Amino acid sequence: QVQLVESGGGLVQPGGSLTLSCAFSGSIFSWYAMGWYRQAPGKQRELVADFRSTGRPNYADSVKGRFTISRDNAKNTVSLQMNSLKPEDTAVYYCKAEAIIGSRYYWGQGTQVTVSS
Repeated sequence: QVQLVESGGGLVQPGGSLTLSCAFSGSIFSWYAMGWYRQAPGKQRELVADFRSTGRPNYADSVKGRFTISRDNAKNTVSLQMNSLKPEDTAVYYCKAEAIIGSRYYWGQGTQVTVSS
């Protein structure tokens, strides 16, 4: 059973930075496409960034140029570097693992990011 554990959330001032990390276990990391999603209060969960089947990163328009997703296959982790944070980035951030073959996917428990002065 795949397990995903996020860390790195917290409270940060506008313009600040945070790095989220997601630790993967329970299966073969390379069998899964990884991504980050977020859900703000009263809103639907939305894609923030992920890796396409080509291995290239894909970003939501709202975070392009500010966020960077990275993957470390040796450590079975995926990270999200978030710079120039804005109040509208406030949300619970979730890590997702989606099987490259088949339809299985898994979510982490989420980590809260709050951008406020």
